[in-house]
Amino acid sequence: MSYLDAQDWGFPIPIAYGPGRLKEIASFCSASGMTRPFVVTDRGSAGLSFLQDLIGYLSTAGMQAALYSNISPNPRDVEIYQGRDRYQEGGYDGIIAIGGGSGMDGGKAIALLATNELDLWDFEFGQIPPDMANHPDFPPLICIPTTAGTGAETASTAMVTDTDKHMKWCVWHAKLEPSFAILDPEITVGLPATLTAWTGVDAMVHAIEAYCVPGTNPLCDALALEGLRLINRWLPTAVKDPGNIEARGAMLAGTCLAGVAFQKGLGLVHAISHMVGAEYDTQHGLTNAILLPAALRFNAPEIADKVKPMAQAMDLSETSFQAFFIKVCDILDDVEIPRTLTDIGVPDDGIKRISEKALKDSAAATNPRSLSVSDIEAVLKEALTVGR
Repeated sequence: MSYLDAQDWGFPIPIAYGPGRLKEIASFCSASGMTRPFVVTDRGSAGLSFLQDLIGYLSTAGMQAALYSNISPNPRDVEIYQGRDRYQEGGYDGIIAIGGGSGMDGGKAIALLATNELDLWDFEFGQIPPDMANHPDFPPLICIPTTAGTGAETASTAMVTDTDKHMKWCVWHAKLEPSFAILDPEITVGLPATLTAWTGVDAMVHAIEAYCVPGTNPLCDALALEGLRLINRWLPTAVKDPGNIEARGAMLAGTCLAGVAFQKGLGLVHAISHMVGAEYDTQHGLTNAILLPAALRFNAPEIADKVKPMAQAMDLSETSFQAFFIKVCDILDDVEIPRTLTDIGVPDDGIKRISEKALKDSAAATNPRSLSVSDIEAVLKEALTVGR
């Protein structure tokens, strides 16, 4: 397949892939039943050209859209409630979630609350989901990633910070499903090299952690390996040759595959990263990238049977854990990921507190090696001081 060609894919939701597909946004809104879209993005994206283009395309089609951009890099519960209020006060009838992981998480979390008066944490992943039979349907939702990283565009899951507990939780509901995802590589061309690297390694972590989750899910495993293959092949090119549309497109596809794959679960990297991000507001993909080597070393005894397929997906002839590990670290070096959490300003005085919170994260439960607080403390200390 050429990643320069437009394609429409029907799994796991309708996906419109191809350069320039953002121009079709009005037709996607009409197809999903929207006439007054509520556009949600993060503060960092609010002034970027793709937002102006999006609003312009909607306006040309006669659609009155509003923009809500009060979403932090690590979305907060108070921002979600404010977005819900704006949606209800304005009489909007659908949500376009556009941006990196934070913008899409913000939009999806607002969609969970937009047509009801429920509490956000009623939708927390570990809880019994609310019975929506006596509530209006969730609004139509269109997701548009502007980075090749989170892969969050095909599911309703969203990570939100609980500002009372300083913890990140996953919220979702099975009945909230995006009507469309739009993967337009042209949107990602202007992404700085640092964010291209950080979000790209985030996708690599998704593929690796999803594949290493215990249990049998051949669908997710196959998607994880193909996602890893694409990311390994195209991430360095996307970082060093940012105008390369084929690289940008292949990264969006690989990221999407890895995002679907982690419906199987994630692991130790994300369990720690969620809580570090909630406390210190670090960039999620960058935090994942730095944590990955220490987590791989910890999990090595339990992922021996997983290493060979991952090494082969990364085009390695030597398929030992050491060869795979070195390849992962080489990619981190190649795209200039800092070596330790200390390098990005994470202090070393909260190791026990972060570790206790991380053990409560849903990703800890699907890590291939069972975890204790002391295990997580050791990995976190290693990521703070040694890294790779």
